Amino acid sequence: MSTLITYFSAEAGTTAKVAKDLAAKLGANIFEIKPEKPYTNADLNWKNPLARCNREKLGKKDVPVAGRIDNLSDYDTVYIGFPIWYGAAPNVVNTFCKGYDWSGITIHAFATSGGSGIGKTAEKLRPYVEGAASVDAKLVHSANEL
Repeated sequence: MSTLITYFSAEAGTTAKVAKDLAAKLGANIFEIKPEKPYTNADLNWKNPLARCNREKLGKKDVPVAGRIDNLSDYDTVYIGFPIWYGAAPNVVNTFCKGYDWSGITIHAFATSGGSGIGKTAEKLRPYVEGAASVDAKLVHSANEL
């Protein structure tokens, strides 16, 4: 069995850097979680209540994901990285997670943030990864913290 690093990175690429550094450090495979319709800068402007990111999160909307992992059952450990949105994973991450059987897989969520804490991120992710062996979450700024 092996390890997979999955991640969604928004504008600054902070999460992408952590994910890529972690994959190199662990010798793990990597998969970028991308929405079918890419986010624009206006979509990510959380200060605008009508921005797409706010409408998706507050409306609890699924966000279609581009691409799939065909062999998730080959992995016993999966890291899921994302920026914190409203104290949890962005909806695109939740939609991604709902599309798989997580039975027996250990999940380590890692989040990046410019100011928010990790809060109840692991707890909020659990319903989307039913069957996972365990789920934990950690706020990080670099792969060395994982």
